[in-house]
Amino acid sequence: MDEHTQGPALSPEEADFDAIYRGESPFGESAFRFERVPWDIGEPQPRLIELADTDRIRGEVLDAGCGLGENSLFLAERGYRVLGVDASPAAIEQARQRARQRGVAVEFEVADVTSLDGIEQRFDTVLDSALYHCLVEQQRRDYSAALHRVTKPGAQLNLFCFSDGPDSLMPFQVSQDDLHANLGGHWNITSIESTYYTSAFTPDSIRAMAGHNDFEAAGLAFNLDAVETDEQGRILLPVWQVHAERR
Repeated sequence: MDEHTQGPALSPEEADFDAIYRGESPFGESAFRFERVPWDIGEPQPRLIELADTDRIRGEVLDAGCGLGENSLFLAERGYRVLGVDASPAAIEQARQRARQRGVAVEFEVADVTSLDGIEQRFDTVLDSALYHCLVEQQRRDYSAALHRVTKPGAQLNLFCFSDGPDSLMPFQVSQDDLHANLGGHWNITSIESTYYTSAFTPDSIRAMAGHNDFEAAGLAFNLDAVETDEQGRILLPVWQVHAERR
């Protein structure tokens, strides 16, 4: 098998993220399934752990696009009051189950991040751990405004999204110009740094998926000879790490 797999460019509108959490195909009639939720590593993202030791996480936290809740649970265990929101009912139900199993007090709600209807202005920090690139352009502008509405003056935004650099592996890539254009009306971007996001993929899991007839539907592109991995063999995905302050 060719060690480089290339799928077609996809729009976020084409993917059913709730289906991924239900263990179903995110591409309609396609038989393709992820073996597990690709961004759920069963623990907080390492970059978040680093952030939690700085003043970029403070006060009450909104985890936007919380998924299965590992980042929210970690911050709550650190003593933060956290609300995790996600558009996927399946994700929120599983996040609540994890919270109950661990005895951790975290709020989880199903919510449209482009409006955040019913959520009051109360947050000092926003965490976006790989949500932004799942939105299309108008949604990104609406999302920026919604975050502004529910945060307090001086609030901070910490955002991770797939980068458009030469080493990028994933669809839904984001440019720095995009970030400035869609966030800049409500948020003062203070830094954009290149870093890595830990995925649940390993080279072996990619090889297994590539053997599936519908693998190309996932839009994945991996040169398995070139990918970076962590000490557990998990593939590291190039992302932008964005820090911004509420205008």
